[in-house]
Amino acid sequence: MKNISRFLLVLGFCCFFQLLQAQDEEPKQKGFDKSKLFFGGNFGLSFGSYTFVNVSPQVGYMFNKYFAAGAGVNLIYSSLRYDDVYGNTLYRDKSGYTGLALFARAFPVRFIYLQVQPEYNYTWWTRDYASAIPSDKFNGFVPSLLIGGGVAIPTGARGAFMVGASYDVVQDARSPYGTGIFINFGYSF
Repeated sequence: MKNISRFLLVLGFCCFFQLLQAQDEEPKQKGFDKSKLFFGGNFGLSFGSYTFVNVSPQVGYMFNKYFAAGAGVNLIYSSLRYDDVYGNTLYRDKSGYTGLALFARAFPVRFIYLQVQPEYNYTWWTRDYASAIPSDKFNGFVPSLLIGGGVAIPTGARGAFMVGASYDVVQDARSPYGTGIFINFGYSF
């Protein structure tokens, strides 16, 4: 599995940088152009036996019509209650992630993007048992490297609804992204 992950990582980077080289040059403007800044990120809520709260704002810069990059902050909390068949709680998992993310997006075709996003999150996790079993705990830093792509659906003059699929190639057991491909939704303005 590590060889496949490494192969996908190298292939993704090669495709990404090949797209950058094939770009048309736009006229150069001197200095920083604040009209090329964009803001967005992800926001999610779920309540019940599974509680999930995600607030992950991002800021980026559109270098040209083919390439954008930026950074963001991850703030994620989740709680999952495990019940037996009679509705009695057996244990509850609680976890939180806070960290930094960088991202680079290439737009090979208008509204279609490829993305690379390295992250470094501080993670805390606790499993509290309903019985006298002591709690399990974990605290530490967890790296992630998300590779994926999606579509940016325009919603006006400067906004876009982002729908994408990503995969964490690092596959750390404590990653907030699990072991499979995941779908994410966001908004940029």
